[in-house]
Amino acid sequence: MSNDNFDMPPSPAAEAASPPSAGIKKEGWERDVLEKLAFATLAEQRAQRRWNIFFKLLTLALIVVGVWIAIDWGNKDVELSGPHTALIEIDGAIEGGASGSAEAVIPALGRAYADAGSRGIILHINSPGGSPVQAGMINDEIMRLRKIYPNKPLYVVVDEICASGGYYIAAAAERIYVNKASIIGSIGVLMDGFGFTGLMDKAGVERRLMTAGENKGFMDPFSPQTSKQKAFAQDMLNEIHQQFIEVVRSGRGKRLKETPEMFSGLFWTGTKAVEMGLADGFGTVDTVARDVLKAEDIIDYTTHEGLSERVLKKFGAAMGAGAAKALTNEARLNLR
Repeated sequence: MSNDNFDMPPSPAAEAASPPSAGIKKEGWERDVLEKLAFATLAEQRAQRRWNIFFKLLTLALIVVGVWIAIDWGNKDVELSGPHTALIEIDGAIEGGASGSAEAVIPALGRAYADAGSRGIILHINSPGGSPVQAGMINDEIMRLRKIYPNKPLYVVVDEICASGGYYIAAAAERIYVNKASIIGSIGVLMDGFGFTGLMDKAGVERRLMTAGENKGFMDPFSPQTSKQKAFAQDMLNEIHQQFIEVVRSGRGKRLKETPEMFSGLFWTGTKAVEMGLADGFGTVDTVARDVLKAEDIIDYTTHEGLSERVLKKFGAAMGAGAAKALTNEARLNLR
């Protein structure tokens, strides 16, 4: 016989003779595994439920925000009321998206004039100026509405400042009231930008700008400006300035006491403005409503931004505009 060892299955007698603890250990190990699997499954189910709840809440929040934005939370049309003074505020720069933009002021003017209860309109201005386009559209609309409603006067009351584009709008009013320390005037136009060509030469940086059209890169801050381009820009500024002057002359008429400096871009106090005919007298919103319009009750027709617009502008448009200004240096045309 060979001496090789062979694995033989344990005999029934041997199994019977094995200690009972071996079976208990085996059963305990299996139970531990099953318990761990069960707990892992429960934990996974709980996590899945949490994520399902989270995504449902997120979807609900997006729906609520969408509905909030879709609803117009801005000014509603002012209900027709008794005799009153209609008030419209222009506070800040005359530019798109601001309280002095045409899209904000023109609808407010329409509502104020159309209300049978309004005895007159006060345009309360506190602005250093801005876009000649926005100011021009508002000026034109005031003149149009004054012809449609000849018995409903529009007066301007100046707060701290009514300069340049702000005064462009004010010139359309029948009268302009100021405080003796208000800043009035700045009848001029400017175009500003930056030029970095000298700095680039010192830094050894080459500007590679390709255009189709010899003047397409006009006002590019990294390219030199030719004398022809400067003359062209100056002619354009002079043309817009002349438009501004004609608006002031047309609006103020014989009240103006013109001097060589009046249209030079200088500005004056309210007291001096009254002497020069750029303003008519002193007053506030309350005194003009009470003493001039004889309608002491004041209703605000200003187009105010809703909450959704303010949030979007703060966290969206404002950030985008800030980034754009930081990255670009485009020429800007302003009545400031």
